[in-house]
Amino acid sequence: MFGIPNFSVLNGFTRTAFLAIKDSAINAPTISVRFASKKTGGSTRYQKVKRRPKHRGWRVQDGEVVTPGTILAVQHHLRFHPGLNVGLGRNGTLFAMEQGQVMITCEKVDADWEHTWVKRIYGGREQENIFKKYFNVIPERQHNNFKLLYSI
Repeated sequence: MFGIPNFSVLNGFTRTAFLAIKDSAINAPTISVRFASKKTGGSTRYQKVKRRPKHRGWRVQDGEVVTPGTILAVQHHLRFHPGLNVGLGRNGTLFAMEQGQVMITCEKVDADWEHTWVKRIYGGREQENIFKKYFNVIPERQHNNFKLLYSI
């Protein structure tokens, strides 16, 4: 029995016997005890997590002039619909297909009910009148300066 003496056993010993046991305990090999270097900080379950924003929504306003390929709106669900000269990307992005002026209108939805996005969002509402925002690109007027190359 090395280390700290058991005091319940020492009740019947004299002082000299106790000192002898104490001296033998001092010469005994020491055992290191490791204490916590960090104290408990509690749970972090409900900490506010800072996430980067997705920046969805309109990219251009009504009346702006755009070039082909310009992103008009970014969306997660089918919030805005493509109109004249506007394409719908695989991730829901609306983009201009021709150069022209942007016109945003509110129209009754005439959807392709076989499209996967339309099925997911408007499923079961085929008989209802649904009005949504449509992005249209009105092309600029042509110059009307044509040169006649061949005559028939």
